[in-house]
Amino acid sequence: MSNVTLITGGARSGKSMHALRLTEPYARKAFIATAEACDEEMRDRIARHRKDRGPGFLTIEEPLDLAGALRGLAGRADVAVVDCLTVWLANVIHYRGADRPDYEEISHLLEALASPPCDVILVTNEVGMGIVPADAMTRHYRDLAGNVNQRVAARADKVIFTVSGIPVTIKPGK
Repeated sequence: MSNVTLITGGARSGKSMHALRLTEPYARKAFIATAEACDEEMRDRIARHRKDRGPGFLTIEEPLDLAGALRGLAGRADVAVVDCLTVWLANVIHYRGADRPDYEEISHLLEALASPPCDVILVTNEVGMGIVPADAMTRHYRDLAGNVNQRVAARADKVIFTVSGIPVTIKPGK
């Protein structure tokens, strides 16, 4: 049975680097990137992330269908890092519309996490610890992100909160 780990925390808290460290014992590694290179700064950021993780990963760029990307790893990877759920959720809202209370992509991801083809490490941002957003669309995103994080954490075997580069296990694994 494959394990699911969720790593959460604030922006630049060390989540992604910790996720990569957790993959060190594995032979076949996959990285599912959710960001799209929509401007020069994001292209540079993506290039830095590729350099940080090195050549030992099969990289899959998937901004929407995380469940399909995970299923596609059957027999190809021992571990997959998904980086990150909050960027993915922003993509889903952008492409599907901001007027929905829920999205089928979320249900599909949760179904895929119930029986993943390999160990999965998901990175997400904890977006609800700051000020209340000033506009309805941003509040909708914040609320939806919090809901997705709770649902994934409930499915996860292990949950790690990362702060100032220090990982703190808040839900121990098996």
